[in-house]
Amino acid sequence: MKKLHLLILRSYIGPAIATFFISVFVLLMQFLWRYVDDLVGKGLEWNVIAQLLFYASFTFVPMALPLSILLSSLMTFGNLGERYELVAIKAAGISLRKVMAPLAIIAFLVSVGAFYYSNIVFPYANLKFRTILYDVRQKKMAFNIREGIWYSGLEGFVMKVGKKEPDKVTLRKIIIYDHSKFQGNNKLTIADSGRMEQTPDGNFLLLTMFNGNNYEEKVGRNTQEKRPFERTSFQKEIIKFDLSQFKMTRTNDEFFRSAYYMLDVKQLSYSADSLSKEVNKKALDLKRSLTSYYTFLAKAKLTDQSLKKAKIVPVTPPLTGRPPADQKIIIDNALNLARNMKSSFEFSEQTIKETSELQARYKIEWHRKFTLSLACLALFLIGAPLGTIIRKGGLGMPLVVSVLLFVAYHVISFTGEKAARSGVTEAWQGMWISTLVFLPVGVFLTYKAVTDSSLFDAEKYRQFFERLFPFLKKKDANTGPLQ
Repeated sequence: MKKLHLLILRSYIGPAIATFFISVFVLLMQFLWRYVDDLVGKGLEWNVIAQLLFYASFTFVPMALPLSILLSSLMTFGNLGERYELVAIKAAGISLRKVMAPLAIIAFLVSVGAFYYSNIVFPYANLKFRTILYDVRQKKMAFNIREGIWYSGLEGFVMKVGKKEPDKVTLRKIIIYDHSKFQGNNKLTIADSGRMEQTPDGNFLLLTMFNGNNYEEKVGRNTQEKRPFERTSFQKEIIKFDLSQFKMTRTNDEFFRSAYYMLDVKQLSYSADSLSKEVNKKALDLKRSLTSYYTFLAKAKLTDQSLKKAKIVPVTPPLTGRPPADQKIIIDNALNLARNMKSSFEFSEQTIKETSELQARYKIEWHRKFTLSLACLALFLIGAPLGTIIRKGGLGMPLVVSVLLFVAYHVISFTGEKAARSGVTEAWQGMWISTLVFLPVGVFLTYKAVTDSSLFDAEKYRQFFERLFPFLKKKDANTGPLQ
């Protein structure tokens, strides 16, 4: 039995590890394709890109792990069925339950590890990833002047170069507009040639220009008066540009640490409770503020008992018998009170809605920590018995079936999460709906598999489809007319 278990484990662990890293790689390529515009052309150092991809790969584990478990379990039992090893195992009197036992233990341990990963490793990796990605996206494009194109990347200056020599240092036909004083195109510099060099520390760019002119239109306080125009010639002039704006500044991790996707279970629970108390407090404050707009209601202390004992008496219209001027004043005051009450109600309603949506985000993240664990277990319970039906190994049919099942799982999860975010359902309903759909299916399929139900007789499925589609029936090569 131990040798059989070792055989099963060897058949499972290899594909599981391979499919896991392939899934992470595919998701990483998708990430690069999505953010390629934020990464290219900024002169990022290799260690920054390496850190970004390293931490990004950790954030893809919640997507890659369930898919790898589903695909590897399908491949393992598909290989066993394709090579008729399952038939030999059953012929030896060993049930499928005993064959699945070691892999079920592995799946359970992976599920437990997935929870600790989601609760401890994922928040830290996500914090680092989001911080670096934010810094990269905020960084300016690298300093790059191209021939014949206006360049406005230097703060306070706009320049154009007619030609760049092959040495990338010598420039021809230089035109520079100085906007450092925010006065428009009042100062212009034109030079025949120049040299562009950085200081040793890389913080400044020195542009040495030769044989040129400066043109400046003096601006006074009175825009209607005539303004003098000044032109000066030079044989050599140096302009110093600040390049520190092109360097990537690193944001402190504390800036993102309080976000809901950076917290563990305990912190999420505390934050959700705090927001719940805040919502209740704002609702109570809204009730009190609206009550203050009703003049007579504020004076009366109404209870259920007093309302039962109260008698309905005819009410005289409040404007009857009053002068027209007083009636206008009363109506204007009532309208102002109504408008103020409506404005106060709409503002408080929007505040309560935003706080409730934020509270839902915290609850969603809290449930997400647990759904990953059960997702791994549920998809294993589906993949293992399906592998005994498909009886195909490799990356062919198992990959197709795995992708279809995982897409269905992901669509259900995404739909439930979106409903929870919008407040249509509770957070636990939206986050657990995919697991509640797939887990019973996995338990049912596993039960049918270990009890050798006819549901898992692949030969019956083949005969059914051959009767349904006769052209699928294979002709026996050994049959033919008798001689």
